[in-house]
Amino acid sequence: MADVPADAEVEPGTLLVAAPTMFDPNFRRTVVFVIDHRDEGTLGVVLNRPSDVPVYDVLPNWGGHVAEPQSVFVGGPVEKKTALCLAALRTGETASSVPGVIAVRGPVALVDLDTDPEILVPKVRGVRVFAGYAGWDSGQLANEIEREDWVIVPALPSDVLASPHHDLWGQVLRRQGIPLALLATHPGDLQRN
Repeated sequence: MADVPADAEVEPGTLLVAAPTMFDPNFRRTVVFVIDHRDEGTLGVVLNRPSDVPVYDVLPNWGGHVAEPQSVFVGGPVEKKTALCLAALRTGETASSVPGVIAVRGPVALVDLDTDPEILVPKVRGVRVFAGYAGWDSGQLANEIEREDWVIVPALPSDVLASPHHDLWGQVLRRQGIPLALLATHPGDLQRN
């Protein structure tokens, strides 16, 4: 029987939750939403890293249409000057019926930022803009999962628009039930405990 790769459960719409022992400053206590996963690699965005840059300053057409806090989120350490946008579609809407979006999973879609926001906004519950993304080459994410750097869990559409004032990392872990929920109380650096 062939070995199942460590990243076999990863697919568009899943979350990669950084293990409490992940000390890479780019990913410490982050929640990454997976947009694309295939043999060539994986692409996602960090959901819980707001910046101080208002969306209005970089994408004036979208500034007034994004979810609070209306700032650009740091999507990851790759291509920091590249903007990606995710939307949570309203109930009854599908990516195939909404112009300017590409389905990711369920009601979550990738938005073409060249789309007129006035057309899109009535069809979505919210939109969030990310600068940069998290990316892994072929086999790289599987190695990190084997090393137990990431916990793979299902995403909720509301995760994409979660308020940065709440601890998304802890919330996602707690809703997984025991034993994963216990990770939410982990101090991280045991030397500091």
